[in-house]
Amino acid sequence: MYDSFARLCADEKEQNLALWELIRAEDCAENGEEPSDSWLEMKHMYDAMKEEDRDYDPRRLSNSGLVGDEAGRMHTYRMAGETICGPFMSLVMERALKIADSNACMRRIVASPTAGSCGVVPAVLLSIQDARHIPDERMIQALYVAGGIGGIIASRATLAGAEGGCQAEVGAASAMAAGALVSLLGGSAQQTANAAALALKNLLGLACDPVAGLVEVPCVKRNVVGAVNAISAADMTMAGIASRIPPDEVIDAMRTIGKRMDPGIRETGTGGLAGTPTAVRIREQIRAAKQEK
Repeated sequence: MYDSFARLCADEKEQNLALWELIRAEDCAENGEEPSDSWLEMKHMYDAMKEEDRDYDPRRLSNSGLVGDEAGRMHTYRMAGETICGPFMSLVMERALKIADSNACMRRIVASPTAGSCGVVPAVLLSIQDARHIPDERMIQALYVAGGIGGIIASRATLAGAEGGCQAEVGAASAMAAGALVSLLGGSAQQTANAAALALKNLLGLACDPVAGLVEVPCVKRNVVGAVNAISAADMTMAGIASRIPPDEVIDAMRTIGKRMDPGIRETGTGGLAGTPTAVRIREQIRAAKQEK
């Protein structure tokens, strides 16, 4: 697993290999896996992402009843042609909601990199594939890039909300999606790293404050923020806008911020939004309902 963007970018120049090939080779060497087997596993994950999107049911709510139909509402609004952000971005938003809703409703998802942030990467990749008619082979290559970015973040910092807040979950997912998108658009390793840095910078310090301790509120809607943020970071990168702080230093800053976060906003469900009067009432209502059963 790569532990820095600096080494990844250097290898791209020295070895004259595509970014996804470097990441796959590193992963295979670490796990003792054949490249063909690795490819099949990655294909399986991308196919599962497609299934998440296709099999969404807006009638199915989470056990708490807090979420489940958000994507259905977004779909109705999008189809009415009234969205401010246009057809592509609104589709990305809908898909992020679909997959995050599915997680809350106990459907099968791909943790990318976590269950709480599972809607970001697929929303971006599935939507750009539809918009640009990109073959599955290239999408799987992009998924390797997303995984490589996640690996660097995990190595230098964390992907756990309990350790680093939601910046480590939705923030990391947004960085992964942004980098993967730039790679699909023909960007270099340096541009891919830049997009990841821009996306992550925008979400530094994001609290993990799930209401009633459930991965539902505000988690589902934050997947939308992560997906939209990833696209803006990719577009800025392709326009030639650079992160003034190097990507590895951005990740290191995320690690430092996570360590300084109060435990109440690191997935404990006690601080931030989870500590508001309304959230406390919701938590007590859910507890009472469980006791009645």
